[in-house]
Amino acid sequence: MDDGNTNPICIECDGQLRTDGTETVCEECGLVSEENAIDHGPEWRSFEDDNSDRRRTGAPLTRSRHDRGLSTEIGYGSGSGSRLTGRKRRQLARMRREHNRARISTKAERNQVYGFTRIKRLITELSLPDAAREQACALFKSAQSEDLLRGRSLEGFAAAAVYAVCRTLSMARTLSEIVAISRADESELKAAYDALNRELGLSTGPIDPTQYLPRYASKLDLDTTIEQCAREHVETLLENCAIGGRNPSGVAAACLYVAANDCPDCEGITQASAGAVADVNPVTIRSTIHQLEECY
Repeated sequence: MDDGNTNPICIECDGQLRTDGTETVCEECGLVSEENAIDHGPEWRSFEDDNSDRRRTGAPLTRSRHDRGLSTEIGYGSGSGSRLTGRKRRQLARMRREHNRARISTKAERNQVYGFTRIKRLITELSLPDAAREQACALFKSAQSEDLLRGRSLEGFAAAAVYAVCRTLSMARTLSEIVAISRADESELKAAYDALNRELGLSTGPIDPTQYLPRYASKLDLDTTIEQCAREHVETLLENCAIGGRNPSGVAAACLYVAANDCPDCEGITQASAGAVADVNPVTIRSTIHQLEECY
C-alpha cells in the first residue's frame, strides 16, 4: 500500500519499504510485505563470457560412450499411445536398424563400443564407482589413439584399463580378481597392462594393505575388533619399512591371520584360508608373520 506516494508504505506501521533480493521488507518493523522468488533470467545457459551463446543444456557428456553421449535413439514406444500397424512397425524397425548402423561408422568406433561395454561390466562386477568407469574408458581410448590395440586382445585391454585405474586410484583390487570375471586370461591382461604402463606412463604406485582389510575380514567372517587389530599390525610394518617389495594383499591377509589367532574370543583361521582369500601362497603368509614378529 503506497497512499499515492512514490515510495511504498508498510501497511502495519506506515514505515518505508525497501527491496532486498527477492523480498520487500519494512525498515521499521521488518514485515515482509512481498516476496518474488521467480527467476526472470533466460531459460538457456551461456557457456561464454557474454549472453550471446544460447546453447541448451542436455544430458551431461560422458567419456564412457564412444560418441560422448550426444547421439539419439529411436525408441520402441508408439509415442501416441495407439497400436501401430504391421507396416508401420516394420518401417520403424528398418529405421532403427539403419540408425544404429549409422551411429558406428568406423572400425575404431566399433572397437570402442565393444571395449566400453566390457569395461562397464567389469566395473559393475567389482562394485567400483562411476568415476573409475569414466577414467578406464578414457584410458582405453588413449591406448587406441596410440595404436596400442593392434595385434592385441580387446578383452585384455578392457581388463587392463580397469586394473590400471584401480592402481592409479589406490583401489584394492587384485589381478586375479579381475581375471576371474574377465574374458581375458592373465597373460593377455599382463601384456596389455605392460603396454599401457610403458607407452602411456601411468602414475601407478603401491596400494596400502589396509585397503584390503575390510573385504578380507568380511570373507573370513572376522569381527571388526580383529580388523582393527590387523590394521595396527599393518601400521607397525609400515613404520618399520618392513613391507617393501611385498604383495600388499598378502600383507593384509597375514596381519588378519595374526590378529585372529591372537584374539582369545576368536576360533582363529588357518594360513591356507588366509592365503586363499588373498590369492597368495601360505609361504607368503608365514614370511610376513616372521617379519611382523621382528618388528615387535
